[in-house]
Amino acid sequence: MPPTNVHFNGSVNLPETETVMREIAARVPKGVSRIPDGETGERQQWIFFQLGKFQQTPGLEPDVPVDMTDEYAQMPKVKLSAGTDPEGIEWPNLGYADVYQDSFAIFHKLQDEGTIPAGVRFQVEYPTALASISGWLIPEDQDRLEPSYERALLADLDRLLDALPHDRVAVQWDVAVEFGHLEAAYPDARAMDAIVERLARDVDHVSTDVPVGLHLCYGDYHHQHFQEPESLAMQVEVVNNTTARASRPIDFFSFTVPQYQRDPAYFEPLASLASAPATELYFALVPYHPDTQPEGTTAEQVRLIDGHLGDQQWGICTECGMGRVEREDIPTLLDLHREILATYA
Repeated sequence: MPPTNVHFNGSVNLPETETVMREIAARVPKGVSRIPDGETGERQQWIFFQLGKFQQTPGLEPDVPVDMTDEYAQMPKVKLSAGTDPEGIEWPNLGYADVYQDSFAIFHKLQDEGTIPAGVRFQVEYPTALASISGWLIPEDQDRLEPSYERALLADLDRLLDALPHDRVAVQWDVAVEFGHLEAAYPDARAMDAIVERLARDVDHVSTDVPVGLHLCYGDYHHQHFQEPESLAMQVEVVNNTTARASRPIDFFSFTVPQYQRDPAYFEPLASLASAPATELYFALVPYHPDTQPEGTTAEQVRLIDGHLGDQQWGICTECGMGRVEREDIPTLLDLHREILATYA
């Protein structure tokens, strides 16, 4: 079955939320079940939004950058102040619930006026606790502070879901740093069981009447992955294990497919995919720069995915969000979603 649906992973490099929603609704009028707010403003660079929260938390103080041999290592990091009890840390308002409530008001207005079709949900994106903990804390303090930060993050989500109608919202967990651990790109990397335990806990925290999904990501720094995945094997393993461990259904997954990738071996692990039949699957077949893609690549990717999924319905997305795409390229990129679907309709 050819692709029929579109998924947006979150960020869209446009000036503000209403523009994001209007552009998506106008340029991709079919196949969209959920619309994000574009993670505009200070959220545009993903967990950079949380660094300020770490820096203003009493009991934490600046530390020198940790040498991890990549550019992110030069970002500021913090540590526990001497003599501080990790259990005594009181995190500030993490900010997600506040901004998403503001964005939902815009979504509600646009849906009421008919710009956004009825039945489309407002999608919110949360990083996992491990993402910000790995990004902004020195390694020695990460295990000591992750539990309290996770509680603060889940409390933020609770506050949001208490404020929004459950029949109009969906939650996406961004799973990116986890692949850094699984691919041993981090010191003291967590193993699969530890990663899956965390992801299942995040999934289960979302009320069963709210769709929840995972964005499986290998990063997008200068449109480069922190490591090129050799195949879908690691992503499929995360899907299978998390699906088995979670107590509630997982409604959607979005998979990383490098834009050049057309090797049958890359897609072979889909033969062992064990997601539930009703789970929506999205594959990153929308290239950021289609003019650099060898001719016929998308058609070959569709053929290879079809060969493994058979009659299962699936859809398309970009590899990551569109927060780092040049702003002037966003309309063309949104149009490409619609054009790919039309090609295989």
